[in-house]
Amino acid sequence: MSHHGVGPRPGRSAVMRSVTFLAAGALAVPLLAGCGSDDEGSKPLAGQDVAAAARDAVAEGGTLKWAVDAVPETLNTFQADADAGTTRVAQAVLPSMFTIDATGRAVRDADYLESAKVIETEPRQVVLYKLNQQAVWSDGREIGAADFAAQWRALSGKDSAYWTARNAGYDRIAKIERGANDLEVRVTFERPYTDWKSLFSPLYPKEVMGTPDAFNDGARRKLALSAGPFKVDKVDTAKKDVVLTRNPRWWGRPAKLDEIDLHAVDRDKRATALAAGTVDAADIDPSEAQRIISAGRDQGSGGAPLQGAGKTSAKKLRSLALTLGMDGKHLPKGPKKLRKSISKWLEEQQELRDVQVRKSLEPAYTQLALNGSEGPLADERVRRAVARALDRQTLAKLVLTPLGLPAVPVGSHVALSGQAAYADGSGTLGGLDTHEAQALLADAGWVAGGPVKAPDKAAGAQTGNGGKTGKGDKDDESGDGGSDGQYIVGEDDKSPESPDDKDTRDHQKDQAHGAPGAYAPRGTAAPKGPQAAAAPLAKDGQALTLRFVLPSGPGSQTLQDVAERIRQMLSAVGIQSEITKVSDESYFKDHIASGQYDLALYSWPSSPFPATDARPIYAKPVPAADGSLNVEQNYTRVGTDQVDQLFDQALGTLDEDEADGLLRKADSRIWAAAGSLPLYQRPQIVGARKDLVNVGAFGFQTPVYQDMGFLKKGAKVSQSPAAK
Repeated sequence: MSHHGVGPRPGRSAVMRSVTFLAAGALAVPLLAGCGSDDEGSKPLAGQDVAAAARDAVAEGGTLKWAVDAVPETLNTFQADADAGTTRVAQAVLPSMFTIDATGRAVRDADYLESAKVIETEPRQVVLYKLNQQAVWSDGREIGAADFAAQWRALSGKDSAYWTARNAGYDRIAKIERGANDLEVRVTFERPYTDWKSLFSPLYPKEVMGTPDAFNDGARRKLALSAGPFKVDKVDTAKKDVVLTRNPRWWGRPAKLDEIDLHAVDRDKRATALAAGTVDAADIDPSEAQRIISAGRDQGSGGAPLQGAGKTSAKKLRSLALTLGMDGKHLPKGPKKLRKSISKWLEEQQELRDVQVRKSLEPAYTQLALNGSEGPLADERVRRAVARALDRQTLAKLVLTPLGLPAVPVGSHVALSGQAAYADGSGTLGGLDTHEAQALLADAGWVAGGPVKAPDKAAGAQTGNGGKTGKGDKDDESGDGGSDGQYIVGEDDKSPESPDDKDTRDHQKDQAHGAPGAYAPRGTAAPKGPQAAAAPLAKDGQALTLRFVLPSGPGSQTLQDVAERIRQMLSAVGIQSEITKVSDESYFKDHIASGQYDLALYSWPSSPFPATDARPIYAKPVPAADGSLNVEQNYTRVGTDQVDQLFDQALGTLDEDEADGLLRKADSRIWAAAGSLPLYQRPQIVGARKDLVNVGAFGFQTPVYQDMGFLKKGAKVSQSPAAK
């Protein structure tokens, strides 16, 4: 799980989308259709940025060193610990009957399929696949019905010996058989399934899927067979590499590269790795993107600030380091170490001039999750008040405008702009209206200025977050501002200023200028929002204070900035929030999945198959046999029978337009329940060597691995490369 807050969708979904962090999500009215015009989803908000080049402009050979978060624990995408690295390997080495195009729609992959269509609907749905006659596994065996059948049996859910992450779609299949010849595969369904194109992408050989032992253990660290432009050569955990080499049996357009090395690099070390040439491409964070942009802009200035033999105080060196954009939190102490660190930084800046930033919008959205299982947010009126207090446009601008990306709030839980099911359904809940938010809170019994009972030490601190405690919980024994046994909400202790805070403040005073469009130095106070804080609210002796849980690891700064702005917006209507930062490792497991939070920020990947993939995220929690609550992936624990029914109807129709309409109705009901509030489409930022082409910010589209490579001398990139 990564530190960007992308919630994991295990199984086939992991193949189509980066599953990170979350390397980690999640939010009585009449039935409403989604609001918005018919053409709202006509195109993505941002296109690809991959330095596109025609194949005849790409040099033959070479090795692409590509950063990943970690060496994959498994190469089987249908296992629970599959991650973004697993996805990347599968896309390069395995067949997929359908891939994703630039608008987020599933399209036939002609390297494997001549055609695939529904040929019967009564008495059962039957899909006929006609395979490319050249499609073979790397041992020379034809891809055929036996591979399809083995994958169905493994993923059907009927044999618990297979340790599968999920069985969606495969559990609807009744049988698989050979068609009129070896190149035809007939798949008969027990129940109609609208998302049949989601199946067999990727397709594993029967040698991997044929037995539970092979499935569970046979494809974790190796893949003996492949059927893509590349094959797995080795997984080297010591060197943190997965090495892919050309597949000599590949029948399609030959790969331009000799080799792709997927190398594990920590997020906060990727700019350094790009400068050193140990990687050629890497997903990066906004701060590293700004560093690369600055390196290209500051031509001819490297090294000058440290020339001369005179002594420089640690304070002046620290100020210089902050001016250069170095991370003040990790600067060494003392002038000697500071000088060495600055010199290394400047040397890296020289090397980063050969690197460029490529950016688009990732097929994933960040949302504010409201835990509706207990505490104040169990009341729908309070959840709706939180929603009406948010200026989602401002939050989108906070994240996307500095990157030069379109700052448009996401209007749907089931699709993104450009996808067929997209329509802005946020009007069901309503936009920013602080007066309406305060009216909803008053109707729920939360009043301003009420006294709050002091926490009972014997029982543990009880706050308005359902009894959960965390950093920021305080006992007030002084009685200041109230009678014994009471304290007044909103009176927080002020923390003493640290030396680092003072250094940063002094630097900001001295350096009150900067390059146009530059990010503010770390530590710069966020500008205050237009709303003044309202009087805190209380009810029955409890303060309306929500526990806001966030990850603390590298790459989480954007989420922390967004959370602070949300905290200010909620304060404007009297809702207090206590921000608690936890380790990336425990964020999902110990807090989100277990329900130990009130508010949280994390992301969900978008899917071309929302009827299948979005349903478990918004399904109504139901009691399990052991008495626990089965929430599937609905970590907000807010759901309704009507939403479940609409998803089920969408799954069962073979009319794509009808399915999209049902999904829009489901989305409207999800908005009305106010458990999940989509905020913005996540930025996708990639640092890449300038001569590396057909690699970068892919947006919706599945990467074309055989076209990746390095530009020939004298050749130029093109807007629309043509395969040749």
